[in-house]
Amino acid sequence: MGAEVHLGVTEEGADDERLEELALLLRQELLELDVDSVEPLRGGEAPEGTRSGLIALAGALTLSLQPTVQVVGGVIALVRDWLRRSGSQRSVRLEVDGDVLEVTGVTSEVQQRLIDDWINRHAETG
Repeated sequence: MGAEVHLGVTEEGADDERLEELALLLRQELLELDVDSVEPLRGGEAPEGTRSGLIALAGALTLSLQPTVQVVGGVIALVRDWLRRSGSQRSVRLEVDGDVLEVTGVTSEVQQRLIDDWINRHAETG
């Protein structure tokens, strides 16, 4: 059974165009992992006269994946590495079934414990 993870990229002072650009950069890296798909998150109705019935939310992605410790942990590791390489004030918000994890490029014992607990809640054991 697959799982759906919603990711949202934020950057201090960024507009929607910049958030979309960042999400696409992160998407390219996430597609290299063992995930089923990584697509822009859609929500709300598109403005009248546009082709799509839904609009993409700036900086937001949906991942479909198998909820194993290796896969979920790999996503988190990639996100943390991506944030560390950014050199700016970015964070990524991950959500599964209303359970939210906010990841920053800063490493701390507390953040690592929160990440480990979140991974364990959303990964199938076995």
